[in-house]
Amino acid sequence: MSMRPDNLKQAVSLAATALATGVMPQAMPRHSERDSALRALAAVAGERGWGVSVLRDVAGSEAELLFPGGEMELVEAWSDLCDRDMLARMQETSEPRLSLRVREALLCRLPMDEAVRRAAARGVSAQLVGGGQAAFRRGWMRTVNAIWMAARDESSGATYLTKRLTLAQVYGASFLFWLAGASDEAALAAFVDRRLACVQRLGKARERVMALIGFARPQAAA
Repeated sequence: MSMRPDNLKQAVSLAATALATGVMPQAMPRHSERDSALRALAAVAGERGWGVSVLRDVAGSEAELLFPGGEMELVEAWSDLCDRDMLARMQETSEPRLSLRVREALLCRLPMDEAVRRAAARGVSAQLVGGGQAAFRRGWMRTVNAIWMAARDESSGATYLTKRLTLAQVYGASFLFWLAGASDEAALAAFVDRRLACVQRLGKARERVMALIGFARPQAAA
């Protein structure tokens, strides 16, 4: 199966738009047997794909029963497992600044591991070419939410949604850059930094515009 870059960009855009509903998809089924099977499959998926027959080869004949949704469920569940791995690693961070915790989580979610990158490419291709667009969107929404959770953001209401919509754009661009073959971690980090800096500049500009048109925060009474 082949996938055009434009199709992936469109899918990323639609997944980001889905966040505007404010309704997160249900969590995937999770248990150790599924996770073990997913790790075994992911190790070879970049070369052999995410097919159920490959799953049987690497995880045993009964592993297929763990994923009744077949290939689409395998890819979606692996994305969820990667989210959980990222969350586990981020528990060790001592970074006090939220913006840098977000940066750290983004880089953690996009590792410089060629096997992971190839597996992700095959998984995205399987979803978008094989009719798994809805699964792709669900996985994307979970990942954006997981990055904010990993960064220990405690916002709520409109701010909660706005932050996730903004992060969806940053993660989308970073994911495409990573998937296209970011040369090393430094190059990916520099790309992420540029995207985050752009968001920060836009945020400050928006605050200035709001102030000019009379929507500045009210001053405290003297």
